[in-house]
Amino acid sequence: MIKTINTISTIKCLGERYIGCGYSGPDLILEGTPGNAMGAYLNGANIFVYGNAQDQTGDTMNEGTIVIHGSTGDAVGYSMRGGAIYVRDNAGCRAGIHMKAAADKFPVLVIGGRCGSFLGEYQAGGILIVLGLGVEGKSPVGDFCGTGMHGGRIFIRTDFLPDDLPPQVVVNRARPDDLEEIAPYIETYCGHFGMDKEAIMSRNFYVLTPNTKNPYKQLYCSN
Repeated sequence: MIKTINTISTIKCLGERYIGCGYSGPDLILEGTPGNAMGAYLNGANIFVYGNAQDQTGDTMNEGTIVIHGSTGDAVGYSMRGGAIYVRDNAGCRAGIHMKAAADKFPVLVIGGRCGSFLGEYQAGGILIVLGLGVEGKSPVGDFCGTGMHGGRIFIRTDFLPDDLPPQVVVNRARPDDLEEIAPYIETYCGHFGMDKEAIMSRNFYVLTPNTKNPYKQLYCSN
């Protein structure tokens, strides 16, 4: 069922795929659980999900914002080229893989809780932020984080890094200028979900960047 209130469309959903695919119209409010590829190729619109989302949320999106008041499945932000995705809770495996930035586009993915393995696999641009809210005594990211990473940055709010980080990433504690860069995204996250920005920013963050001495692109590029 779709109803329009001013310029906002509210959609009751239960597993329907491709909602908002290539969409560039008025804001969408989704109540329930949208199916796979919600917001794929999103082209400037805003989508608000009051529930969980399934796999491939924001696949190859260009512009716009996706806000999920719950968790999402695997491959959120797959190959996204621009815009922002905010997930209140958790994400599955392969979040943010193949993310890239080009020209005036810069993708951002913020995950409030934990995520599965292969976070940022083959990442080429943009920013991934994992806040680890509610995760205590262990890393909020799964195995093989940053595998194949050759661009962009990954921020993880934790005191416990995974012990299997690949050689093509460099890990440092986030500096004040690093935190200043991500502060607007965390402020936006907190605004959407009613969180305390100062409490989140007061904890330790690590930042992962590509190791230029061991660029993964040499394994698949000839130049």
